[in-house]
Amino acid sequence: MASHAQTHQAHTNHAPTQYDTQREKLAEYFDRTAQKAWIDLTSDAKVSGIRATVRAGRDEMRGTLLSWLPQDLRRQRMLDAGCGTGALSMEAACRGADITAIDIAGGLVDIARKRADTFHGHGRIDWRVGDMLDPALGEFDHVVAMDSLIHYSLDDMVDTITWLTQRTNRSILFTFAPYTPVLGAMHTVGKLFPRSDRSPAIVVVSEERLREKLAGIGEWRVARSHRVSSGFYKSHAMELVRR
Repeated sequence: MASHAQTHQAHTNHAPTQYDTQREKLAEYFDRTAQKAWIDLTSDAKVSGIRATVRAGRDEMRGTLLSWLPQDLRRQRMLDAGCGTGALSMEAACRGADITAIDIAGGLVDIARKRADTFHGHGRIDWRVGDMLDPALGEFDHVVAMDSLIHYSLDDMVDTITWLTQRTNRSILFTFAPYTPVLGAMHTVGKLFPRSDRSPAIVVVSEERLREKLAGIGEWRVARSHRVSSGFYKSHAMELVRR
């Protein structure tokens, strides 16, 4: 599997970034520190009030992204980049999609596989552990990256999206943590998550700066945009489509 640093050097003129280092931190966090918390969060298990707002926000965001995909996904390939425990993939597979669902956290992918045992949709899901930027994954009609880029810098996020455009035919749906004065202050003091289960830092991003950088990606433009705010869950979705 090619690393992002190798991919980055092969496809851009920029110096390698911190993508790989951050990716390893995330894999360790989701596989060791917070696996049970995320299993509970993505199930019907009882959770704290704070986590209930996060669950509600994630449900709304997942519904938004799914509503931006075609209702009929038969004969279309989709990459679920950062699939977690697999809820989005399973819903998209019900529409007939051929899905590659990949995550750096093997423990979460194992949970996704187990939950998919009861899946009876018309599509197909290939569960994988690895890097969303692995060129061996091939080309896709649609890419969805729900809350999988929120731990990366603005430049790394845009570089990642740029690389994904090179093997995507129709749309790329992704989310970022939007900068607001309140979120900026929370980020500064490290209180985006309860201390006992804190994830690697979420990077808040200016929507204006992000749009400026995305405008430089060749034949692609921002189409739909939607922000979700539910307690501790603050996330903004964007849809990129070909011009």
